[in-house]
Amino acid sequence: MSSRNIPLPLPAQEYNQQLEGEFRRQLEIALLRINDTIDSNNVQSNKNSSLALRRHQFLLMGAS
Repeated sequence: MSSRNIPLPLPAQEYNQQLEGEFRRQLEIALLRINDTIDSNNVQSNKNSSLALRRHQFLLMGAS
């Protein structure tokens, strides 16, 4: 996954409920993605998943 920095937009002088809702939703989605990445890394760190991942990597290197 490539990382890119997206600057936050400048806030309007007055409160806009629609923009606030969009910002909150984007923030929720970003936090869910981070949580999914953390959960994925935790799954790969248990013994059975780790062994399966190593075997798969070994087979991808061309071993028969």
